[in-house]
Amino acid sequence: MSADATSALKAKFPQVTGRASADHAAVNVPIADLVAVLQYLRTEAGFDHLADLTAVDWAEGVSPRFTVVYHLFSTTAHGYIRVTANCADDTQPSAPSVVSLWAGANWHERECFDMFGITFSGHPDLRRILMWDGYPYHPLRKEFPLAGIETPLPDDEITAETGTKAIAAPMAGGPFVASVGEMNLTEAEPRAKDESWGERSSQPGQTPLRQVKE
Repeated sequence: MSADATSALKAKFPQVTGRASADHAAVNVPIADLVAVLQYLRTEAGFDHLADLTAVDWAEGVSPRFTVVYHLFSTTAHGYIRVTANCADDTQPSAPSVVSLWAGANWHERECFDMFGITFSGHPDLRRILMWDGYPYHPLRKEFPLAGIETPLPDDEITAETGTKAIAAPMAGGPFVASVGEMNLTEAEPRAKDESWGERSSQPGQTPLRQVKE
């Protein structure tokens, strides 16, 4: 079904191009045509469920730097299609909101805004969903360190009680990296880069958590 939908999509939107994919059908769409293409896939091609909305940061110095990614699913034909669009601006990336097409896009777009700093024009309430308002970073951008960044807590009571700033996120249990040579990531057994600090060991120059709690 997805292959047929892709062919029909390209016939209706000649500007849509195929995208290399190891699993589902995938296409690249100019961001100016994104809403029209997604609306067609929902109403005409039967992709009634927005399973996921995320982004890719290709790294500083790469242009286009940011790509928004949509995973659509048809609950009737049981097929997936992946739709991607490059943000036009590398320093202030943005994409049109699709909350009008899928209500669930509301939280997806807020998470993408929070983690990548991509704004979604027309979103009814675009604000952070995981980090607090005023948090100065976007944790899924390439320049954000894997172990996190110590940041002052926004709650004065917590800061006064603990005497510490926010603890940078440890890496125990992630990020996950597939074993060398394994190509099928869905079947690969993840292994963690264990460079963490926590209850018994602390980040250099920082009081161990156990002592803070005591």
